[in-house]
Amino acid sequence: MARYGINSANNYGVSISVLRVMGKKIGKNHGLAIELWNTGIHDAKLLATVIGEPNKLTEKQAEMMILDIDSWDICDGLCSGLLRHTPFAYEKAIEWSSREQEYEKRAAFSLMASLAVIDKKSPDSRFEDFLPIIENNSLDDRNYVKKAVNWALRSIGKRNSNLNVKAIAVGKRLIRSNSTSARWVGRDAVKELESDAVKQRLKKKNQTK
Repeated sequence: MARYGINSANNYGVSISVLRVMGKKIGKNHGLAIELWNTGIHDAKLLATVIGEPNKLTEKQAEMMILDIDSWDICDGLCSGLLRHTPFAYEKAIEWSSREQEYEKRAAFSLMASLAVIDKKSPDSRFEDFLPIIENNSLDDRNYVKKAVNWALRSIGKRNSNLNVKAIAVGKRLIRSNSTSARWVGRDAVKELESDAVKQRLKKKNQTK
């Protein structure tokens, strides 16, 4: 885990695949999820993101959890397992993007990426609102932030043909930036978004509409 940048402190080393099996056996239990999170144990926090109930998660609890993140996998598990299903997900993605702490800021872009994948019904405008935020934060050279910024840009660009064009335009502007971090975000995103695999996938989406 340490080799992959996962915080090994207060960590029993139970794999996420095992925790997901445990979560299925336990079922959804929001009260237990909060208790598990409050133990401070890495594995327990991950299990909490599996059994927690988004419709019962309050903004106050979400803020408490986001301040308590100490590893990128906890951050992404919280965003993809719980936060992206809450009614305040879009609001928090924008709000947290202005935070300074590394994992809080990562959570904003992890949440954007997760929403781009899971939310099939929202209009393009909701994701277009994220693009200037992504562009502005591409200058952040902290590893866990820039990777999440890149992830968000790629995920939005793979949503449909319209957003693909707009995300590529952002990526190409970043490539011309003076910032090393922004150039990396732009190059990596454009490489995938202009790939034949993505183009074919979007073409099939258009044909099935």
